[in-house]
Amino acid sequence: MKSTVTYLAALSICGMTLVACRGGAADNSPTRKERIVENLKGKYRQLADFNPSLGEIKRIAGGIDEVEMTLTTPRGEQKQLMLVTADNKLLYMVMDKPVDISKSVVELKAAQSKEQDQRKTDLAQAIKDMPTRGPQDAPVTIVEFSDFQCPYCKKGFDTMEEVVKKYPKEVKVIFMHYPLPFHPWAKPAAIAAVCAAQQKPDTFWLMHDSFFKKQQEITPDNVLTKAEGFLTGAGVDMTKWTNCVKKQDSAEYKAAAQVVDNTMAAGTKLGVEGTPAFFVNGEFLNGALPATEFDRVIQAALKPKG
Repeated sequence: MKSTVTYLAALSICGMTLVACRGGAADNSPTRKERIVENLKGKYRQLADFNPSLGEIKRIAGGIDEVEMTLTTPRGEQKQLMLVTADNKLLYMVMDKPVDISKSVVELKAAQSKEQDQRKTDLAQAIKDMPTRGPQDAPVTIVEFSDFQCPYCKKGFDTMEEVVKKYPKEVKVIFMHYPLPFHPWAKPAAIAAVCAAQQKPDTFWLMHDSFFKKQQEITPDNVLTKAEGFLTGAGVDMTKWTNCVKKQDSAEYKAAAQVVDNTMAAGTKLGVEGTPAFFVNGEFLNGALPATEFDRVIQAALKPKG
């Protein structure tokens, strides 16, 4: 709300209506950009430490220009949207870009329906051949995007254990790999689980349960040794498995890594930004939520229609 108010305030600067505002193209001269940056440094002295630079200045309404400032920070590039009056007198920081409110209610509902249908299609495509636990004909499907190293995913694992135990005939869980880049042993663990499942599908869940239950014992250095231990007595050809998880130039390793990359790409397309993330019969639930949240959605899905 604050950003919208700021935006509207800026648009009213040059008069009660935009009709009276000066039109034309935005001034993109180096002199104007330098003036903007130096004035900002004068007010916010710390900006000088972040190498501020301006992108293209665009005219968005009579007398009002829009420009994005880029800052180089220890956490990477940061963007800041700003509105500047054409007369170079005032500048407003904007928290977000303006919201497009041009669509009618009918158009919005149609777009939302189309988006939901597309998400269902994308989700159905993404979960093909992925590890499943529970009855294949269960009326409720929980698709879980998770990371073996993530502590919040361990909580999600505990919750799924509770849910599956409570609804043994009503729920099936499909696991989707989403190893976060700052978890160094998450992707090797995911690949190790895929390599095992390619030989014996049921060994995926053995690996899955073991990684979460032993999460505190695992490090980037011992993850494959631990994984090998989990598979002891599971009937997996360990020479073949070892080649799959360790020989990164092999076709087997590349195929297993591609499975993980594909599930991550599917999650990102579906709006997943962190882990754990769940889709319960298509409804998105984000984070390490308690079992009661899943009860709510599951019970609603199990209610007779009509």
